[in-house]
Amino acid sequence: MTEGSSIVPEALGKGVCPGDVLMALPETGVVRIGGGVQQDGEQLVATKAGLLQQARNGKLWVEARQKRYIPSPEDVVVGRIIDKHSENYGVDIGAPFRALLPVLAFEGATKRNRPQLQVGDLVYARVESAHRDLEPVLSCMDAAGKASGFAHLKGGMVFEVSTTHARSLLSRPPAAVLSALGRSLQFEMAVGQNGRVWVDAPSAATVVLVANTVQSSEFLTPQQQEQLVAALLKGSGAAAVQRQQQERQQQLEQQQQQQAEGKS
Repeated sequence: MTEGSSIVPEALGKGVCPGDVLMALPETGVVRIGGGVQQDGEQLVATKAGLLQQARNGKLWVEARQKRYIPSPEDVVVGRIIDKHSENYGVDIGAPFRALLPVLAFEGATKRNRPQLQVGDLVYARVESAHRDLEPVLSCMDAAGKASGFAHLKGGMVFEVSTTHARSLLSRPPAAVLSALGRSLQFEMAVGQNGRVWVDAPSAATVVLVANTVQSSEFLTPQQQEQLVAALLKGSGAAAVQRQQQERQQQLEQQQQQQAEGKS
């Protein structure tokens, strides 16, 4: 009997749609399947949209898109401050209950020296605790008490993706769409497992381009994500901007060379 964990489909960890072929069945052994996956002849296909997952025992299933985010401990989230009190902030993270962010849950924070967040501000935080019938508690520190990227998010914009797509964007190695964008554009991003993504860049045009590209990439293969980025960069004029910058640099170098020759 072949252990299912030794069989790794190419689509593992990626978004799939109903009817997508996930893998060909091996000639020998058994492949365990769960919800969202069924056998079709000599292959396995997806029966619902979502993220293809594999358990430790090798079982394959499709994790469907959640209509509403359910927080779990150690999740990372993008939240919006909705109220403030002396001891904590109320934070909307898109869950059934608002979350609580203690005012001292920041690296180096003290009663006299702590962040002064306002209603409407955005934060990137870690879910410290989550119980079914209680408000989840957030922290802008990791388990060691360090900021580790958790912070007040200033500027930029927030857009939404499915929780399934958010998890794929947080995967390692980085999703193809993020790698492709990062090779051509400068931007900062914070991805929350609650389906919210914050992005900031030197220009508003770049922010919009990154947001549109990420939202459009959910059900694409890595190769298709690369092609999408190339097409959008070309269509947005980003490629032209890069050429203009290169031409400007060449002109400056020529001017410097001419000045040097004139002095000699």
